[in-house]
Amino acid sequence: MSAIALDGVTFVRGGRTLLDDVSFHVERGEQWALLGPNGAGKSTMLSICSATTFPSRGTASILGSRMGRVDLRELRASIGVVDARHPLGSNLSVLDVVLTGITSTIQRVPHWQPDAAQLERAALLMKSPGVDGPEERRWLTMSQGERGRTLIARALMTEPPLLLLDEPSTGLDLAAREQMITTLDELPSTVPGITTVTVTHHLEELPRGTSHAALMRTGRLVASGPVDDVLTDEAVSACFDHPVHVERDARGRWRATA
Repeated sequence: MSAIALDGVTFVRGGRTLLDDVSFHVERGEQWALLGPNGAGKSTMLSICSATTFPSRGTASILGSRMGRVDLRELRASIGVVDARHPLGSNLSVLDVVLTGITSTIQRVPHWQPDAAQLERAALLMKSPGVDGPEERRWLTMSQGERGRTLIARALMTEPPLLLLDEPSTGLDLAAREQMITTLDELPSTVPGITTVTVTHHLEELPRGTSHAALMRTGRLVASGPVDDVLTDEAVSACFDHPVHVERDARGRWRATA
């Protein structure tokens, strides 16, 4: 049973085709990168993979459940989502932000209280991705790096088999970006069997454990498969419409230069 199976998916909004006949299959336990220029359709595709957007045409099955034939609330509880543009404007504590992963809400649900097991899991997750420090820290005074790692802990609260990350390194400085990449690299060992799909513009932001990659351009999937087969000079240059040289260093990190 695939983690993600999109077949012939097209998505149209306001008369504009954002995804055009996309077929995309991710098997369980794989670590995918989804790359492409601005406007390629990456975030739109991720929103379908997270069961928050329905395709206009085609079929989408997530974790073996076909959208349109399943209770989406139950399905979404099995999908962790990390978005660097998390729309939180209030000054919640780190602990409260992490606990909202249980209810899939932005704020703490009124009159809802976590049980002892949920509090224990939150405390564990706040340590494992490097979100260390006092629980009293507040969202509005946290650095972007701290926020990013907090959002990963939030996404893992329900022990989801599928984790989707939409540009998790957005706004991070060099040190915070490297800490984020280390966090992502450690996920398959800290959460055995997890499947991840990470959207990014930059090859330098890919974790070493990335197993597969897909390239998108103008709403179409132009390449997809094992990472070493997809991230080639020819394929990446065609995707970004610019001559690019791709290389991988001895540590397994990627780099692209013009």
